[in-house]
Amino acid sequence: MILYHGSNVAIDKIDLGKCRPYKDFGKGFYLTDIRSQAERMASRTVRMFKGTPILTLFQFDLDSAIKRGLKVKIFNSPDEEWARFVMANRDINHSQPVHDFDIVIGPVADDTIVRLLRMYTENFLTTSQLVKALTFSKVTSQYFFHTEAAIKMLKKL
Repeated sequence: MILYHGSNVAIDKIDLGKCRPYKDFGKGFYLTDIRSQAERMASRTVRMFKGTPILTLFQFDLDSAIKRGLKVKIFNSPDEEWARFVMANRDINHSQPVHDFDIVIGPVADDTIVRLLRMYTENFLTTSQLVKALTFSKVTSQYFFHTEAAIKMLKKL
């Protein structure tokens, strides 16, 4: 499959040390299989940091990663387990990293979802209300690469 990374710079070599912590799945390299989503991310990055929107494309084979023994977690939808996972990764008071997966695949916690998660943690929503609200959220996709072994599975195109 083809994965896209939208930024204000071309990615020649992935450096996990340059990745920011406290994101949905933790500190690591993020991509998507949705080209338009990567284009929006590139434009957003340019608005924040200047430059030119650039897409970097990578080839990725999930089956090969699994066969090589990489630990992969897949969230098919924004459910309670996913919400707790995202909240733990985004929590600056939580010891990081919060997991040992090489690769995590699942929905993006966009601004609407982040607002729902905050309402849940502040006890304005019950678990069942959160899950119901997440079910109706517009879902996007992200592929998270957490380790050097995972990064080796990406082939730049």
